[in-house]
Amino acid sequence: MIVALLLCCCAAVAAAFAVIDLAATSLPRGRRAQARELRRGRFVVWSARIGRRVGSPLVGGPTLLARITAAGTPLNLKLADVMAAKGGSALVALLAGAPIAASLPGRLPLPAALACPIAGFFLPDLWLARRIRTRRRVMEVELPDLLDLLRVAVGAGLPVMRAMGEVGRRHGGLLASEWRRAAGEIDLGVPTSEALERLAARCPPLGMTSLVAALERTQRHGAPVTEALGAQAREARAARARRVRDQAARASPKIQLVVALLLVPSVLLLVAAALAASLVNHVT
Repeated sequence: MIVALLLCCCAAVAAAFAVIDLAATSLPRGRRAQARELRRGRFVVWSARIGRRVGSPLVGGPTLLARITAAGTPLNLKLADVMAAKGGSALVALLAGAPIAASLPGRLPLPAALACPIAGFFLPDLWLARRIRTRRRVMEVELPDLLDLLRVAVGAGLPVMRAMGEVGRRHGGLLASEWRRAAGEIDLGVPTSEALERLAARCPPLGMTSLVAALERTQRHGAPVTEALGAQAREARAARARRVRDQAARASPKIQLVVALLLVPSVLLLVAAALAASLVNHVT
């Protein structure tokens, strides 16, 4: 009976996690997730300090710089800071993993000792990739509504870039703040093409690439942009619906697996326990 109840509890917890996956694209990030992200950022900053102190000679390339920009330049980290963090993280992983590697049997200590600094070296890259995925997910949810608002503002007679700034100021969210930043850069004298290029680099969603291309055509050739914005809004909304359906399809097998491996055996055990108890009572 106790085993059956434990299986039921485990099944309920596992099923709850599987159901939560269905709404992951629309749920806002909680305080715990933000706290974890802050701790990861502090670790990267701490690793960067260690890397600078030991004199890390590593030099990054444009690909890493593009990833930093797409991640939103977290904690105002520059390219040199991230490379120093990679070197410092590798050193910390080597020192922390050396005792564990030395305790392994046979020929494993040497490969483990080599694997520790390599894994530490790529930890900041994993952190940046996680931030990029998070920003892309949040911006993809916000994009259709912002495109509709931008289409209405442009249809009302506002210039495109001014309309983008007004939408960014009147709408909360991560993508809206990036639109507001791009409009502010143009107001400060930055060329429109350069501001749009920076906007596309800071915004990972694929829909932003087509939007920036449409805005650049409007600035260069005066092409009408209202219909293009409407079409892009419909496409972004359809893409969001496809992502929700795909996530629901991935969650369904998880729920079925929980039912097959946990719920059914636990119910059978409960039925067997009840039958056994009734038989014992009948015999006595």
